[in-house]
Amino acid sequence: MVIVGVAQKLIAALAQGFPLAGKEYHVSASIGVSTYPDDAQDAQELLKNADIAMYRAKEQGRNTFQFYAAQHNIHTVERLTLESGLRRALERGQLVLHYQPQVALGSGRIVGFEALVRWQHPELGLLPPASFIAIAEETGLIVPIGQWVMHAACATQRAWREAGLAPLRMSVNLSPRQFLHSGLIDDIAGLVRASAADAAFLELEITEGMVMQDPERAVSLLREVRNIGGVRIAIDDFGTGHSSLAYLKRFPVDNLKIDRSFIADIPADRGDAAITQAIIAMAHSLEMKVIAEGVETQAQYDFLVAQGCDEYQGYFFSKPVPEAQARELLQARAPGEAPLRLTRR
Repeated sequence: MVIVGVAQKLIAALAQGFPLAGKEYHVSASIGVSTYPDDAQDAQELLKNADIAMYRAKEQGRNTFQFYAAQHNIHTVERLTLESGLRRALERGQLVLHYQPQVALGSGRIVGFEALVRWQHPELGLLPPASFIAIAEETGLIVPIGQWVMHAACATQRAWREAGLAPLRMSVNLSPRQFLHSGLIDDIAGLVRASAADAAFLELEITEGMVMQDPERAVSLLREVRNIGGVRIAIDDFGTGHSSLAYLKRFPVDNLKIDRSFIADIPADRGDAAITQAIIAMAHSLEMKVIAEGVETQAQYDFLVAQGCDEYQGYFFSKPVPEAQARELLQARAPGEAPLRLTRR
């Protein structure tokens, strides 16, 4: 079939790579195909159905092509509806932050919060990030959404400080697209100034994969970030990527966050226990603190204490909660209290 041959040639041509500034870059293509008159009777409908088929190609792993199929229409139309709604969510004030405490192991003292975005959808209710972040990343909406999250988190930090609460670390996730955004440094500096937040208590979380795509650029960029009033840096989901220790020791990183996949089965899983122990020892040797994610049980908590892990977050202490409840948690906690267990919901 001629169309199949054309699609395959396009994918192959793009896969050849492009020289740019002395480096070679590769891109992939997801192609959607709709045909006249089988799939539609006019150009507008053909384009809409080709767009639906393209999203099917992305779902199949990308770098491939898919023909439009009516039976897939319902699912993809729902996705396109979400995308359209997400474009208006910011201007309509539908995004909200929930905050998950980060707690010192042993003392039970809250030392920070991770700010996590939610979408208060007018019809679908409160949506978790898994429902829309991938769409935001693909469409580029993640950049303005990320800017809003950072501004809202800084505003909360300032409000708590003005209410007389002790200053605490506020952690915000940077997406891969944000990290590559050319205006990142100006965005961070501008948001810190506009919110009148204390930059030294703002922490940006990045993943291993983000920094290892171009380690030299990452080292330089992270140093610029640190120069914005002492903004802190954490590597999130540590252990799932392919960090080079030679680069890791050069990154101006304050905290390593052990991925929840290693925490889930400790201490029963000897392999995960050994990896967790090794990450803690390595991080401490590099003068970094360690935060364990996804802690849910007493056994996990006790193991991390025994290994000298510094902090943890997870349902064992609290799920992510709205700002008012986060403030109540903060006001209710006193240094030295035992960990508070909230029922998982």
